[in-house]
Amino acid sequence: MSVGRAGPDVADVAVLDGPGAAQATLDPLRGRVLAALAEPGSATTVAAALGEPRQKVNYHVRALEALGLVELVEERPRRGVVERVVAATARSYVVSPAALGPLAVDPARTDRWSSGHLIALAARMVREVGALARGADRAGRPLATLAIDAEIRFASAADRAAFTEQLTGCVHDLVARYHDEAAPDGRTHRLVVGAHPVPRTDPPGGTDRPPTPQEATDG
Repeated sequence: MSVGRAGPDVADVAVLDGPGAAQATLDPLRGRVLAALAEPGSATTVAAALGEPRQKVNYHVRALEALGLVELVEERPRRGVVERVVAATARSYVVSPAALGPLAVDPARTDRWSSGHLIALAARMVREVGALARGADRAGRPLATLAIDAEIRFASAADRAAFTEQLTGCVHDLVARYHDEAAPDGRTHRLVVGAHPVPRTDPPGGTDRPPTPQEATDG
């Protein structure tokens, strides 16, 4: 869910690891309220924008605030009362697998050659990096991460297999070169390399469709 508000104190992405916060973003009305608060607003302004009763919107704003999804920006007098202006705490939100508790996916319980394993690795990354980022924010320190994102169009399945073999060899060589198990001040980092077909859309502007059997196997 993206909401997008400018400002130095707004996180680019907030990872939700509590079931309450995750459920709130999935609730249709609360999701609309949160999106409306991409820019600072009050229950009155949000209610007018959404065409909903103010009291109803105020209830959901208070609930979102209690969950840490919106925060107070200012309080200002308005027609004899104090109007509370709040705003979303992040531009975008993603739900961590931790919110699912014992139902959360675990890479150790998946076939390492399956698409499910790639999904499990991505889910673990969301959970781990989300928790580390929160800790770094509390400590006022940056979190050292690395991300590489690229697209490659293979002419054939054979080319894809050759690329995979060469990439695997390169990664193993680099890991062997830089890994130092005995470094007293070292810190272990997790490296994940994955690839999947880019979802296609039906022109013009269609929705994503499932891959055909040939696309799923040949890429």
